[in-house]
Amino acid sequence: MVYNPQLETFLRVADAGSFNKAASERFITPTAVIKQINLLEESLGVKLFDRTHRGLVLTDAGKSMYQDAKYIIQYCKDSVARAKSTVKTEEVIRIGTSPITPSSVLMELWPKVRKQYPNMKFQLVPFENTPENAREILKNLGQNIDVVAGIFDETLLEVRQCAGIELRKEPICCAVSLEHPLAEKKILTLQDLEGENLLLMHRGWSHHVDELRDDLKENYSLIHIVDFDFYNMEIFNRCENSNDILMAFSGWSNVHPLLKIIPVEWDYKIPYGLLHSHQPSEEVQKFLDAIRSITK
Repeated sequence: MVYNPQLETFLRVADAGSFNKAASERFITPTAVIKQINLLEESLGVKLFDRTHRGLVLTDAGKSMYQDAKYIIQYCKDSVARAKSTVKTEEVIRIGTSPITPSSVLMELWPKVRKQYPNMKFQLVPFENTPENAREILKNLGQNIDVVAGIFDETLLEVRQCAGIELRKEPICCAVSLEHPLAEKKILTLQDLEGENLLLMHRGWSHHVDELRDDLKENYSLIHIVDFDFYNMEIFNRCENSNDILMAFSGWSNVHPLLKIIPVEWDYKIPYGLLHSHQPSEEVQKFLDAIRSITK
């Protein structure tokens, strides 16, 4: 364990609202739970709980720590998984996965790959989708992660210093809040977008998106284009909270439970496929060749 185990006890107590319930879930005594919380509060220098006659209530510091503790624990678990993935056995393909780069397409293709290579196995390696992680993971494919599924074009491949296999052209869609009036529609028209803020990745991210941007600016000036820099949960939350419309893709339907992905009546698409190292290992090359033969 690479994080303070008192954090897990803290989360259990916060969720349960009492030391006794948390102790029962942790299979330890209430006294041990209280001691761990006291030690954690002492080490942090803040009070995490108010003790009331109705139970335990998180203080403002406790509420802040609650969110951070969840992140710290998950980040540490993901870090250990990535570290373990560096110890490869033969015929194991390490597939990077995040909410923005789901591995579902590979899971669909995997049975056909196994028919060609029965001994080949895969290992999912979760990672957090941050600008720093995206840059380092794609630049160093083949070290901790072998392949990542996602959207790309020549610009991204050049900037991220990796290679790609195109599986299909993915239609550019829009994401809207479930509370947005357009959420009732099954398909959007360009007229539906007039008067709305449309969140697009910044110019230069993809020439496919730049073509869409230029078309909208020239022919649909009532659509307000708003640039952003990176796809992460913050931009999905912004879409849900602000009622702005976000450029998205059908494969992201499970990224945010309060957003709906809707196709648009336009012909704009972007390549979708597998990103890999320019110099893949022998087993990864076999996997890539199998994917090519299956999808050609």
